Amino acid sequence: MSPSDRTTNHPLPAPWHSESGLPAPRRLAVADDRMRAATAHRLASEGTGLLWRGDYQGARQLLRALERRIDRKTPPPAPTPAETFHLHRRFRAHRARVLGRLAVLLEPDHTLRLRRAPDVRAACTAAYGPPTGPLLVPLRELLGVLGAHQWRERGVAVPALGARVHPHYGVFAPVRAEYVDLVARAPLPSGRTAFDLGTGTGVLAALLARRGAGRVVGTDISERARACARDTVRRLGLADRVVITGPDLFPPGRASLVVCNPPWLPGRPASTLEQGVYDPGGRMLHAFLAGLPEHLEPAGEGWLILSDLAEHLGLRTRADLLTAIGAAGLRVTGRMDTRPRHRRSADPTDPLHPARAAEITSLWRLTPR
Repeated sequence: MSPSDRTTNHPLPAPWHSESGLPAPRRLAVADDRMRAATAHRLASEGTGLLWRGDYQGARQLLRALERRIDRKTPPPAPTPAETFHLHRRFRAHRARVLGRLAVLLEPDHTLRLRRAPDVRAACTAAYGPPTGPLLVPLRELLGVLGAHQWRERGVAVPALGARVHPHYGVFAPVRAEYVDLVARAPLPSGRTAFDLGTGTGVLAALLARRGAGRVVGTDISERARACARDTVRRLGLADRVVITGPDLFPPGRASLVVCNPPWLPGRPASTLEQGVYDPGGRMLHAFLAGLPEHLEPAGEGWLILSDLAEHLGLRTRADLLTAIGAAGLRVTGRMDTRPRHRRSADPTDPLHPARAAEITSLWRLTPR
């Protein structure tokens, strides 16, 4: 057995940190460029963490080799879309656990001391906060931190806004433009105040202000999202008209327009980023519908922006949605539809391709009944 194959039951060399909530490995092996992908896959599948001590680019190559080995066992489609979805989710969770066991050590100042390693200090400080000591982190998550930092510096173009938005780490980026375009096209109700619930990067709050809302209040449960939204409105020169608050879903008072783009799929998120897509039991959707009537001004409107992907996957029916709307004392006064333009909707290798290809995103205009 080579030195890179020896496991140890000694304590981890630093506190374990995983943004996805992955558990700390039970055992640890030191890995370097001599470790073969087959050995790394076997150890990681057994629950052993791999502390990388070799070349940084070698670590990335090993991670890609592990991905290829795991993806060979992608489950085939199940008899129903819902079963395919749940199998796919379980497989992705298993994949994340195994890949997350290849880890690197960040020094007390967030330095990554590996050959050919980039300077990760700024990206790690933006994601994790100021350094307080060494950290043991999954390499896959560190690569996500570096990619997110590039997005934050470069920004994401939002044509409907005529500007770039700079998403912070852990905040859902507005890369799917269709929901922003719907808000840009829908006729604004009369009145001066708008609420944007679950504002995220603040892109919709900024768009409503640009369209003429005199005062916009954006809310979010996430402290990261609130910081990102404040940064967005400051960059766009809208800080005097857009207020960001939280963590409650609804701010105090009433508005002529209340906009909500809740997570589209009922399910448990596996990471902070997935909180923008998965919502257990549709809690945010139902909380929005239940609270909307008492937060609307007379003649005000609520805009629910929602994909029907959950319907195509058999996770929710259209009747379920309409029943929830009616039970909240609301009625539908209009609806605008659009088809997604993201690459996954046209990827035939995606196990969920049939549902994604049929997906429609809608803006539902709601008023008290």
